[in-house]
Amino acid sequence: DVYSGGESEVITGKALAGGRRDNVILATKCHFPIEGGPFAVDREPNTWGNSRRHIMKSCDDSLRRLNTDYIDLYQLHRPDPNVPIEESLSALNDLVHQGKIRAFGTSTFPAEHLMEAAWVASDYRYIPFSTEQPPYSIFVRWIERDLLPTCQKLNMGTLVWSPLNGGWLSGVYRAQAAQRNEGRAQRAPARFDISDPANLQKMNLVEDLVLIADEVGATLAQLSLAWVLHHPGVTSAIIGPRIMEHLTTVLGADELVLSPDVLDRIDALVAPGTTVTPDEARWETPALRAENRR
Repeated sequence: DVYSGGESEVITGKALAGGRRDNVILATKCHFPIEGGPFAVDREPNTWGNSRRHIMKSCDDSLRRLNTDYIDLYQLHRPDPNVPIEESLSALNDLVHQGKIRAFGTSTFPAEHLMEAAWVASDYRYIPFSTEQPPYSIFVRWIERDLLPTCQKLNMGTLVWSPLNGGWLSGVYRAQAAQRNEGRAQRAPARFDISDPANLQKMNLVEDLVLIADEVGATLAQLSLAWVLHHPGVTSAIIGPRIMEHLTTVLGADELVLSPDVLDRIDALVAPGTTVTPDEARWETPALRAENRR
């Protein structure tokens, strides 16, 4: 619900008008404040988080913006260390019983939170979380260590986001394109600044991966998306094409079969369970903050 201050839901609702609603699986999230977005500094306690009050109100607001009477998959956008998971699960279960949502899941939750939620759901006889939405790409592989195995053990679907690592694996940002400061590199220059050693490492890896993609007769985007979908713990991958050309570069990825040799070569470039940029896209527990350690 936070994207563009709720406007993305309004646009989606209009797109589904005219009898299309029953032909799609509609998913949205709650957690962040609508006003100010995820980076808002001054947050009123009741305008964000995973409390019962915020979950119930956010769901009603999303239903109104989406112009629908039910949501297929309702997700908690981030963990909330200030709210017991029992409270969140209770609210989500009530929404299911009220017919407002059909299933619910999480996004960027660590494995230990998912295990805690599973225990609580079992003890309280609650409906458990159905899905988790973590980041996953050739460049961000930390979820292979614990999160994906946990989701598999709990029989949770895994809907991975940023399978192209925010554009790095799209095939658009080769060395020359980055230096020319084009496209997304123009809107977020620091992200693709190859004077940063981490970005330079990614750029070099992109060139190696392009060679592999060429050998299998695919675009880099198709190779990267097919690689993500190859993991048995991944249910689906979320893509965000901005223009038609972006969409056409990934179509067919679900039919691309990668041989063991290709997978081994990718593993040799980025080792399983590792991340090219160590601090990228992982939820950090507040327990590491100075005020909670002293």
